[in-house]
Amino acid sequence: MENKKFASKKGRERATLVIIYAVLILISLVWLIPFFILVIQSFSSNSGMAADTLFPKQWTFDNYVKLFTETKFMTWYGNTMLVSVVVTVFQTVIVLMTSYALSRLRFKMRKPLMNVMLILGMFPGFLSMTAVYFVLKEINLTQNLIGLMLVYSASSAMQYYICKGFFDTIPKSLDEAARIDGASRHTVFVKIILPLAKPIIIYTILTAFIAPWGEYMFSSFIMLGDPDKYTVAVGMKSWLDNSVLAGEYFTVFCAAAVVVSIPITALFIWLQRYYVEGVTGGSVKG
Repeated sequence: MENKKFASKKGRERATLVIIYAVLILISLVWLIPFFILVIQSFSSNSGMAADTLFPKQWTFDNYVKLFTETKFMTWYGNTMLVSVVVTVFQTVIVLMTSYALSRLRFKMRKPLMNVMLILGMFPGFLSMTAVYFVLKEINLTQNLIGLMLVYSASSAMQYYICKGFFDTIPKSLDEAARIDGASRHTVFVKIILPLAKPIIIYTILTAFIAPWGEYMFSSFIMLGDPDKYTVAVGMKSWLDNSVLAGEYFTVFCAAAVVVSIPITALFIWLQRYYVEGVTGGSVKG
């Protein structure tokens, strides 16, 4: 009797798992449909947005050739890569240092400071666009990649909460033992905490790189009027600003979107294990 109940329970669990996996597969397929169409259209010989069939009647690489030879895409791509890499370095350093300080140090106004940063982070950044633009204009940093880097890096410290939560899982006894042996705060941070925080470092790097890579609003506002300083998001959007350009550059736009997605996809696949650990896991148990 007990064996039958156990078998019945196992059967229900398997059926539930099958349903869950089927739903997840269905959701994944729906999510992948736009990207699938984008890839297909990038090989289409039809340059316009209108298409009679899902698959192109004639396949071609001309869109990619045109993308690299007849547009400023590589300039925009280089601008975006430069901005993303610089912002990633600054933001990762700032987030890690801020998170370590808030996790390990106890000082006056610590909790109010954390609460203020958390609340400010809930407001969308575009609310400050006008003020940011006039500040940059006063110091001659509009239409300048340095200005864009400053905008993306300025609020890095407010993204401390996930990283701080990870640092909180690292036993403080490690810090105390190192301090007893004469280690400074800097030594503890660099030699003990960071080696244990590899997942959250990878997570911080990924999120810091992805944000400026596809950001459009601030970059279009700051770089307005200088096509040579555009990022890929701003440059590609300019191809679709009117019906003439949309008809001429739509399939080139699709090819550009495929090329833009490659670094992010490759980086995420390569580092996804650390990304998941950084979001859900701790560092040291005990």
